[in-house]
Amino acid sequence: MKSSDPEAGKPICSWERRCSMSAGKDSEGRRGVRGGRRRQNTDGDQPHPELTPLTLTQADRLVRLAEAAVAERGFSMRYDGTAVLVSIGDDGSPASDGPFAGLVNLARTVGELPRQRWRDAVAAHFDQMLPPGGRPRIPEDLESELYLRLVSASAIEPGWRDRVPEFLPGLLTVPATYAGTAVAMHFDIDSLGAPWAELSRMGLANLRRLEDKVELVQQPGANGAEVAMLTGGMFTASRALVLDTVLRESLRVENPPFGCLVAMPARDMLLIHVVRDPTVVSAFGMLARLANCFFADSPGPLSPHVYYVTENEWQQVTDYSTGTAQLRAGGRFSAALRRLDTEPSGTPHFTSGGRGQ
Repeated sequence: MKSSDPEAGKPICSWERRCSMSAGKDSEGRRGVRGGRRRQNTDGDQPHPELTPLTLTQADRLVRLAEAAVAERGFSMRYDGTAVLVSIGDDGSPASDGPFAGLVNLARTVGELPRQRWRDAVAAHFDQMLPPGGRPRIPEDLESELYLRLVSASAIEPGWRDRVPEFLPGLLTVPATYAGTAVAMHFDIDSLGAPWAELSRMGLANLRRLEDKVELVQQPGANGAEVAMLTGGMFTASRALVLDTVLRESLRVENPPFGCLVAMPARDMLLIHVVRDPTVVSAFGMLARLANCFFADSPGPLSPHVYYVTENEWQQVTDYSTGTAQLRAGGRFSAALRRLDTEPSGTPHFTSGGRGQ
């Protein structure tokens, strides 16, 4: 799990190197053009402001492929110039009551693929769309098929955001179902035929039944911080809603006395550091870097923030107002740090191989 950076002359964990490589950045953090030989810089080689990690030229190609794909599936849609395909009426003007399709996740997907595979990836993406006028299928057995899913509020049409509850600022909790390769989100709560309390009970129960793949990351040195990377599926980040189950079954830790640092950067990833000793300081830095990286480059981005969690209370401990991650202390997190100076932790380090491993 460890390697060394010959340029920096100091150890780094291989996980952070993978993150940096996946972002397509050089040693100074600049984003490069993916694939092929280095070309003379042109306007088309500039990064697209919304459809990262694509260049302007690559984004133009993606838009052409996307517009063709939705037309083949019976939709009248046009690129809005930023990051979305919007419905258009018979007169060619935008139709406010029609479907829309964001391209951010698709851009992040094709950005990892060779050019010759883009067309198939775009087709597979839009194969998941409902037919024109269609509605998400309501499962016959909500008790076993309904989940709660965390979704970034910024990715949801403004008129839909107030239909579902907020978990944390900027993160919504949405009833969802999984149909093989696609997740359907149900913003029309009434169509599910049950009150929110019942939907929440069923959704949380099914989240608890899921299994995580756990990879432990240990910073170099005897006192290096330890972080767990949990992956496994489209609802992995949403397992933050049942964090007590995740700690108990995947990390073999129950009711940690000093709490945890948690990040949910993208839909299929959950990052956790169990606070037990002064390594929490370096763990915060590692979590902030990784969360920001995966949030910027992974499909289904959720939040770049790190949170302190104890007794089911969540406190945001990152501040990006200066453009970089800064520690926002105070509250229960500061109290836990003070207690670490005076009390032995007594919290065992977890091991990989949680449930399902």
